Amino acid sequence: MTRERLFLYDTTLRDGQQTQGVQFSTDEKRKIAGVLDALGVDYIEGGWPGANPTDSAFFEAVPATRARMTAFGMTKRAGRSAENDEVLASVLNAGTAAVCLVGKTHDFHVSTALGITLEENVENIARSLAHVGGQGREALFDAEHFFDGWKANPAYALECLKAASDAGARWIVLCDTNGGTLPHEVGRIVGQVIAAGIPGERLGIHTHDDTGNAVAASLAAVEAGVRQVQGTLNGLGERCGNANLTTLIPTLLLKAPFAGRFETGVTPEALAGLTRASRLLDDILNRVPLKSAPYVGGSAFAHKAGLHASAILKDPSTYEHVRPETVGNTRIIPMSNQAGQSNLRRRLAEAGIEVDKDDPRLSTILEEVKAREAAGYAYDTAQASFELAARRVLGRIPRFFEVKRYRVTVERRKNKYDRMVTLSEAVVVVKVAGEKKLSVSESLDAEGNDRGPVNALSRALAKDLGPYQAYIDDMRLVDFKVRITDGGTEAVTRVIIDSADRSGRRWSTVGVSANIVDASFEALLDAVTWKLIRDGAPIHDA
Repeated sequence: MTRERLFLYDTTLRDGQQTQGVQFSTDEKRKIAGVLDALGVDYIEGGWPGANPTDSAFFEAVPATRARMTAFGMTKRAGRSAENDEVLASVLNAGTAAVCLVGKTHDFHVSTALGITLEENVENIARSLAHVGGQGREALFDAEHFFDGWKANPAYALECLKAASDAGARWIVLCDTNGGTLPHEVGRIVGQVIAAGIPGERLGIHTHDDTGNAVAASLAAVEAGVRQVQGTLNGLGERCGNANLTTLIPTLLLKAPFAGRFETGVTPEALAGLTRASRLLDDILNRVPLKSAPYVGGSAFAHKAGLHASAILKDPSTYEHVRPETVGNTRIIPMSNQAGQSNLRRRLAEAGIEVDKDDPRLSTILEEVKAREAAGYAYDTAQASFELAARRVLGRIPRFFEVKRYRVTVERRKNKYDRMVTLSEAVVVVKVAGEKKLSVSESLDAEGNDRGPVNALSRALAKDLGPYQAYIDDMRLVDFKVRITDGGTEAVTRVIIDSADRSGRRWSTVGVSANIVDASFEALLDAVTWKLIRDGAPIHDA
């Protein structure tokens, strides 16, 4: 069977940048463009030339990509020609192979937002798209508010689409701009548009997630006949975000009725890099990856319940709809007080620890896990600390160094600008390779702002570990979570720390204490120890 071509259009660099709190630098945009190109998308929307300095700088030195780099802008304004509209000129001057112009297709927006006649709006669409094509560019038309416009006045919405089509637009993109159209409505309306004479191989879909249905609505549009799908990595976008390509792409490639039906630019090898691409974007944004994200989340293939985990050991398909390695993810059998010995042995084996099934210490490890979780520990989300706890029971944990003492102080004082500021300072003394080392660190960022006592403690611990320094220099703390497990004056604090290194590896550790500093230090110490073990650091006499 001949497969149909389905085109993937990414708008992370434009629509994704409209996410609250997100502002890419030019270098970050170039890096993300490289990730998208490696993934195999067909179009990369780089931004709106002339709209802001970052986008303008990006288009001044557009990276070479296999994907078609696309500049975004709007149709010409009423009362001027397409040739003499400076805003449209800025978009065309970016020199990209493709140009996407947004225009109104909802009569209410034409009259209220633009304040022009319906006929003027149609003329703006037609002349703008014709001008883009006349410049030798591939023209795309984003039909803004299309689904709302179709529901209100289908004849006018269709007139706008046909104006763009007759003017030579390669793609007519149906936009659910407000994100309120449900999947069954999207499928029905797309079918009506195709029946009205605009073929599906020229239609695209652009959805927003305001009802949590952006991916489902996009899939409904594909099933109804559109052949271009727009979205963003990790679902970035204004308000609740856009359709999430990290969910859409594997669903289109792996799940019926789409799998095997369509050809895309995403190869199996590129699909195996999907998780890494998702997490790289989170790294750039300094965000913690969403553990529950489909396909790429840290919990997407985690099996905590004893019944589930036991079945997974026999056949992963019992509780997994796709293989995790297909999308570059990994299976996790978290250890908790719900785990049995078979799950324990499997988890130890994954950590490179082989234990005979009759070893009585397995029961000891399980009892230790249950007792510590009763005291406030959480090993289902701190697998690195679980591994260290098991190694301690088995007598297989190296003694790389010994912490002799540590101290953290917090002080309020005036800075050089005569303003009161908080300064945190940490002192850590360790014995490594027979030598005592004292490290002091202040938790100040480049602007002189205090980043807290735990930051100071982390920096002091990792400042000088002698022969182990090279192993931990690329470590960084990516998330820090605190929870009070008991209230009142006898409250117990649980700290979960997520760490990462240059290879992209992530691991979580846990500490528990009535003192938040002690709990934090326990988790920090576990994080360093786990990395040294995993990297094969040699043992020096502490």
